[in-house]
Amino acid sequence: MAKRTFKIWRGNETDGNFESYSTDVSEGMVVLDVLHQLQAEQTPDLAIRWNCKAGKCGSCSMEINGRPRLACMTRMNSFEPDTTVTVQPLKTFPVIKDLVCDVSWNYEQNKRIPPFKPKPKGKDGRLRMYQEDVDRVQEFRKCIECFLCQDVCHVLRDRGAKDRFIGPRFMIRVAGLEMNPLDDDDRVPELKHEYGSGLCNITRCCTEVCPEHIGITDNGIIPLKERVVDRYYDPLAMIGRKLMGIKVRTKPRSSETEPRGSRPQPRGSATGPRGSRGE
Repeated sequence: MAKRTFKIWRGNETDGNFESYSTDVSEGMVVLDVLHQLQAEQTPDLAIRWNCKAGKCGSCSMEINGRPRLACMTRMNSFEPDTTVTVQPLKTFPVIKDLVCDVSWNYEQNKRIPPFKPKPKGKDGRLRMYQEDVDRVQEFRKCIECFLCQDVCHVLRDRGAKDRFIGPRFMIRVAGLEMNPLDDDDRVPELKHEYGSGLCNITRCCTEVCPEHIGITDNGIIPLKERVVDRYYDPLAMIGRKLMGIKVRTKPRSSETEPRGSRPQPRGSATGPRGSRGE
């Protein structure tokens, strides 16, 4: 058993600072174990969000030594013995208290995405798809909605584009629908005009922090970008559709239903005034 030092953010969205704690750490402990131990022994009012402690609920997302991680999956032996472990809430979202953030903005983005729309059944009354299509879509369904990818995304974190970009988590939700051969909807116009696919410059930071090892950028976002390019910028594809009489949507549903002359108002951002936690 060894004594370790921790710096933990205490406060809310408008005010707070890092406070130092020392406690004994035994073999096999993860950061969440240490936080619970501090709650029990030194600071019972420390606010933490957690649930399964098995890396499957995504609740204990936080930034540990500057990197977005799950506290329940970050082992203490991954840090050098003399390293001070700094723990703070996700910077991209407003802080409710201590290590707990308000991530409700994410659920609002999910509501904007049209749900699965099944194709008509075949003559035999069945729907069929190849196993490779099943495997490709299934990867995106491993997401545990920890929102670490949303936190590390520089478009949301640094550029304040929450009113223009839905973030990597919901880009792969769209990908899981668009790549499903049994889905009969078309979300490409929304990708370009409302979901902000063009804002992502594929730095792959979201893929690096994903605890489920989903290929967010390569398998989800890039193929969606290619679909937007095929629809709006590929001259050969555009000429081919015109010659063959294939009609596709180019405007999002919101603009098709608006009165002429009206313009959509930008969605509100979930960000508020920031504190001084490590920024």
